[in-house]
Amino acid sequence: MEDNEVTYPVYSPASVIGIFSNALKLNATVNLIYLKGRYAYGGGKSYGNYYYDLLFSEGDNTSIGIRISSLFRSKITNNEVYTLRGFIEKSIKNSSIELRFVVDEIVQQEERSISEEELQRYGLIQKKLETGSKDPETLIRDKMLKDEKVRVANIYGNNAIVQKDFFEGLDVSRKYFDISDHSCNITSSTAIISKLKEISALDYDIVALVRGGGDRQSMETFNDLSLSELFISMKPITVTAIGHTVDETLLDKLADKRFHLPHDYGAGLHTIAEKLSHERSNSRALLIDEVKKDVTKQFSEQVETLEKQLKKKNEEFTEAQKTYKEQVDNHNKTFTDQLKVRNEEFQKLQVTSGKQLEDIQKNFQEQQKQRQAEMESYKKEIAALHEKNVQLAINERTASLKVDLETLKKENIRLNQEILGSKTDYVKIIIVFVLALIIGFILAKVF
Repeated sequence: MEDNEVTYPVYSPASVIGIFSNALKLNATVNLIYLKGRYAYGGGKSYGNYYYDLLFSEGDNTSIGIRISSLFRSKITNNEVYTLRGFIEKSIKNSSIELRFVVDEIVQQEERSISEEELQRYGLIQKKLETGSKDPETLIRDKMLKDEKVRVANIYGNNAIVQKDFFEGLDVSRKYFDISDHSCNITSSTAIISKLKEISALDYDIVALVRGGGDRQSMETFNDLSLSELFISMKPITVTAIGHTVDETLLDKLADKRFHLPHDYGAGLHTIAEKLSHERSNSRALLIDEVKKDVTKQFSEQVETLEKQLKKKNEEFTEAQKTYKEQVDNHNKTFTDQLKVRNEEFQKLQVTSGKQLEDIQKNFQEQQKQRQAEMESYKKEIAALHEKNVQLAINERTASLKVDLETLKKENIRLNQEILGSKTDYVKIIIVFVLALIIGFILAKVF
């Protein structure tokens, strides 16, 4: 039974995905190919100097991921049709295999034909130019002169947090505005249209679309034709602040006033309000000047009297200045004479001091010579004394060596006598011989 047991291969999920991934060895994955389609920006940031965008088919919304270098990306215009050369790369995520086209060259950019939608956008822009834009400054001036607040409706996205940026820009000018916040799905043109229709019935002075940024694809909402038609037909002043400083949407072109960021929107209102407040203050200043003229006329006589008194005081002051100048001149002359006498005394003192200094230097040089002669004499005496001491030491050492030599001679005589007495004592003979060599060596060193 064991010999007939059926065996079968067992795979892990990772090995199955690897098998199918390795099986995709098509020409398109190993050779350079050409792709043509409508280019669409993805996220706004680059990763490792590469951008990750999309390329859509011209006939439908089918797309493939694009990986493109920053250099090539700078030459691409959003929503234009391009022919690109590159290769397909695969990436495995869990149980799916994702294909991505890596751009190696931008081959061609197709010329765009004017579509019906673009004609409609152009018509809306022309209509806005004909009707003209409403001026927020004129509206705010009229409201401030009447001491009325400007009613503002700001439309934000759901869960938006950019209200703080707007109010930071508005700063202290908030007191001139009555601001209401409204929220909707800011990426849906339908939701924005519904909210605008709701707001139109509430008699606001300014209506603004406010967004803090986002991906480029969601910006297409603000190019919607239906939304744009409603936007330019609204009675209130229309404002956009949708968070993109580079891209300009159709709503930005149709708005009465466009700001790049929510903070810029608030700061713009603050600038207008502050300017009008200064103008208003200047008008009050003119009225105050008229009142001042009347008051000046009433007290003109008192001013004339004060001027006469001031003139008299000036004449007295001029006379006092003249007297003071004479006193100062006399004092300066006395001081100059005294300074001249002091200078002469100082010059005499310098001459006397110079002579004394020369005498001191001369005496010092003579003393130096005497000391040098004494030093030379001391050196000679020390050298003679040293020579004498060396000679004494040599004499003492010579005498000691002579005594040692006499002792050795006596010892040698004694040993010779012993050698004569013993013919077979060879050791003593050798000792005597060695002693004779040592004595000869010492004598040679000494003499």
